[in-house]
Amino acid sequence: MIETLTYMQWAVIVLGALCVGMSKTGVQGIMLMMVPLLAMAFGAKESTGIILPMLCMADIIAVAYYKRIADWKEVAKLLPTAILGFFMAIGVERFVPGGQFRQLMGWTLMLALVVMIGSEVFGKENRWMKKGWYAAIFGLLGGFTTMIGNAAGPVMSVYLLSMRKEKMEYIGINAWFFLVVNLLKVPLQAFVWKNITWESLSLNLLMLPVIGVGAVIGVKIVRLLPEKAFRRFVQVVTILSVLLMIL
Repeated sequence: MIETLTYMQWAVIVLGALCVGMSKTGVQGIMLMMVPLLAMAFGAKESTGIILPMLCMADIIAVAYYKRIADWKEVAKLLPTAILGFFMAIGVERFVPGGQFRQLMGWTLMLALVVMIGSEVFGKENRWMKKGWYAAIFGLLGGFTTMIGNAAGPVMSVYLLSMRKEKMEYIGINAWFFLVVNLLKVPLQAFVWKNITWESLSLNLLMLPVIGVGAVIGVKIVRLLPEKAFRRFVQVVTILSVLLMIL
């Protein structure tokens, strides 16, 4: 695989590794800009196998840094239906041609975008965010989108923002949730979808230093970014990513 990569593919994978590191240590949403680009450079389904091991590496870095900032009750509420979402995605994939896979990712994110806008408009008035089914729905959607295209970032951001989590707290919850979820996905993608290979893993290892640099940059940026600006950034990046996937 490494020997056959074009200059464009190298540029996309390096930028993707940098964004993975930044997104996992606090610059929420930036990785969404890379999901459609990686899908276009390597193929929608194949790109998920390239991204996932890099996400796991970045998750470990993020958890090491934010290990004391997390609410495990929130993580536990999301995980059961997130796992169910994995298997829903596997079932859907069997009936979706490869050429439509990127569009499926885009429309799934469009749903997350609609929820995000609704949360912004009605968030102060709604009373159902504390209900058990609310977390279950977001867990299911998060599991589905992360399995389809490693694109559950906006789903979790919407959920945690709607729960009025402070910036550092929801970054910590994100770190732990995605570490568990992404590690659980590895055997499914390696043995069911078979899009994680020794060749792709060797490429991931080459990107580890780039991921580390991105993680450091992300930590520094999140310290400077006000919470309101943080929320707006996530919304703008989500809109751009959805347009890139659907158009």
